[in-house]
Amino acid sequence: MTDPHARHRLGVDIGGTFTDVLLFDETSGVLTSLKVPSSRQDPEEAILAGLTTLKERHGVAPESIAYFSHGTTLGVNTLLERDGAQVGVLVTEGFRDILELRRLRLPQANNLYAPRPRALAPRRRVAEVRERMGHEGAVIVPLSREDVLARTRALIEDGADNIAICFLHSYRNDLHERQARQWITEEFPDLYVISSAELWPQQREYERALISVINGYIGARMRRYFATLEKKTAAQGVRARIFSTKSNGGVMGLEAAGARPVETLLSGPASGVIGAAFIGRLIGDDRLLTLDMGGTSVDLAVIDGEVPYSNENTVGDFPVLLPAVDVSAIGAGGGSVAWLDAEGVLKVGPRSAGARPGPACYGRGGTEPTVTDAYAAVGIMTSILGGEMRLHIDKARAALATLGGPLGLTIEETADAILQVATANIYAETVPQLARRGVDAQDFSLLCYGAAGPTHSFMLARELNLRRIVVPPMPGLLCALGCLVADLRADSVRSLWHDSRDITDAQINETYDQFMAEARDWLATQQVEVEETRVLRSADICYHGQSFELNVILPDGPLTVPQIEALFHDHYEQVYGYADRTAPLRILEARLQIVGRTPKPDFTNLKPFAPNGTEVVEERHLYENGQGCMARVYQRAALEPGFAFEGPAIVEQYDTTIYIPAGFRASVDRWFNLIGERME
Repeated sequence: MTDPHARHRLGVDIGGTFTDVLLFDETSGVLTSLKVPSSRQDPEEAILAGLTTLKERHGVAPESIAYFSHGTTLGVNTLLERDGAQVGVLVTEGFRDILELRRLRLPQANNLYAPRPRALAPRRRVAEVRERMGHEGAVIVPLSREDVLARTRALIEDGADNIAICFLHSYRNDLHERQARQWITEEFPDLYVISSAELWPQQREYERALISVINGYIGARMRRYFATLEKKTAAQGVRARIFSTKSNGGVMGLEAAGARPVETLLSGPASGVIGAAFIGRLIGDDRLLTLDMGGTSVDLAVIDGEVPYSNENTVGDFPVLLPAVDVSAIGAGGGSVAWLDAEGVLKVGPRSAGARPGPACYGRGGTEPTVTDAYAAVGIMTSILGGEMRLHIDKARAALATLGGPLGLTIEETADAILQVATANIYAETVPQLARRGVDAQDFSLLCYGAAGPTHSFMLARELNLRRIVVPPMPGLLCALGCLVADLRADSVRSLWHDSRDITDAQINETYDQFMAEARDWLATQQVEVEETRVLRSADICYHGQSFELNVILPDGPLTVPQIEALFHDHYEQVYGYADRTAPLRILEARLQIVGRTPKPDFTNLKPFAPNGTEVVEERHLYENGQGCMARVYQRAALEPGFAFEGPAIVEQYDTTIYIPAGFRASVDRWFNLIGERME
């Protein structure tokens, strides 16, 4: 039994198929992992089942959990599946079609018949309010309480159960939005109301309105889920405050997450990158290319000293301007379907077989060939979930035969071709990501995770001149680890849109001083122990006439305009190889991110595996990269620090299968990471 006085840290990642539970015992250093089937309707049930299993099977009392952070796909799934709340929208008179017009860009630039994305709030639930704020923040047309309440009442009668307010130029002066929100709350106290400037005061009316609508659209379900989770976990004995992960890789309390659920949309991929960065710091490697390969997609990120962030992201049909960990996704997961185009060329993805019916080798009715079927056919995989689920190799071969015939290839050759095409797809996305940041692959290590990441990472490394490959101890649960080690993190933005020749040093410094005061107030409200506070200041800047800007990191201390200009030119030259240092600049947005570094688990005594028999359990015939070979099969749980071996080899564990081709050497480091390197 576990020591009843032990302290535990709990990280949970709720996915579409499984909920990953990772428990760290701060006393013994033992990591305990669980995979519990997820519940789409009641996502908290998987967490409760995990807590029950931890108590009954591992003797972990809920009262001993001192830290509890989790991430969920509930918000993004609600948005993508279009089954959210009924949002009513209040806009400035004359701008009723803001959600319909969008940016007047075709979803597919080369397709004139592409269907127009459907707005989250139908036009009948967008009401115009007579008011006007000038672009400099002066009131042109005052706001009327009677007008606001009449429009709100009409929206409620039409079925709206929450209200999003987005008035023109409120990023400059949000007086009218604050007034409208106050009046509506006084008249309808049970109605959820959000104003755009309160949520994200950035110029760009459509995007700001959209963020507000998304927040309302997913908000009701998220708040209900958070409240239920707190109530039910407390009933089981959990006393720790519960946190939710954010798209920017940080965490916030459930109360804050319920008020701003839009900030959690991309928390899943973000948690994985945060977990990868933590592993990198642990082993002393801060230059990482992360590869998260699941059943549907591959997520890529480039960590060059710091976790990368992007201020422009896309979720489904919608642009989301909130800062998020910069992750690129391609449809090349383990469940990606292989097919032939009209010219008979082999393609892989982006369509996926999903969890059901899934790949043919799962034996759940799937008949289309997938990447996982290719793994099975060439001999890399014969089972998953630590042997609990045996794969149907015959069904995988039958599915692959439907492609092999037209291609004139054997089943093994067809499977090998699928793996090579999938590798090429990932490679084609990886190279531009590295080039966009002006970095060289040979300076980076590839850190892979997800169920299929370790299976495919060495194949990708064979094409890229990478320094080494790092496979964490529990790659299938790295997102849960990211939840466990994430810091408190909040972002602020303010639109300036000034010529650098027209703005003063005092204006710049006053803006960041206000940011700093607001950020420290936010951090204090989270009521969490932090070891240190770190602040990152930046600005979005471009040359006059440019449509795209660069985000420039600013140093600590007082700022001057010439200093900011020089930093932009240096950054521009690094990215594009050229800078016009005499050209006028536009300072568009000022940004600030505050990070409250939370105490981290001490992994110096990490024990992720219990010894489980001998290292080598069998030898298996493989056909990969155009040739057959014999590969040794190892059990990950039996590999102790210092153990080394050469490919071709397969390493099996509960949450993934690792494939090490010929030409690579692998060893286990002191933290149980498997480190792969090229052989000379």
